[in-house]
Amino acid sequence: MEKHGVVPDVISRAPAQKLKVTFGGKEVDDGNILTPTQVKNQPSVEWNADPNSYYTLCMTDPDAPSRENPKFREWHHWLVVNIPGNDITKGEVLSEFISSAPPKGAGLHRYVLLVYKQNDKLSCNEPRLKNNSGKNRGKFSISKFAKKYKIGDPMFGNFYQAEWDDYVPKVYAKLSN
Repeated sequence: MEKHGVVPDVISRAPAQKLKVTFGGKEVDDGNILTPTQVKNQPSVEWNADPNSYYTLCMTDPDAPSRENPKFREWHHWLVVNIPGNDITKGEVLSEFISSAPPKGAGLHRYVLLVYKQNDKLSCNEPRLKNNSGKNRGKFSISKFAKKYKIGDPMFGNFYQAEWDDYVPKVYAKLSN
């Protein structure tokens, strides 16, 4: 994460443990390159969870619209809180999953997935975002979110990189509905 600038662009220090993230058989591995076509569906995410604790999961892109001009840093793609253990399906979805969709010619974007251990169940006053709109997703900061809800530093993390491919226009079409 340091090598690719995730530290300090997204978080102040790398998580101690690696998050297992799989998109339909394609595993995320510390900045490997995957295509938007390969990551179009919500991934499987696993971590060594305490079954009696709650967790927050975030997927965020610090490179919107490009790494050279990140004026929308961060654009968050997925945010789930109050996950019991690592059962994401039982968590509270604040922002539904939107696949990677870097603009044509913008180069590689970093897609960072982080898991925070919560001290207790959270009561969040954030807007609930559906996956058919990009509204309220830009200029997000997972670090500020973590500070606001007192969830500390991420315990688990991983990231991949992606650039435009011919699946991206399908994402944009869905977001314009």
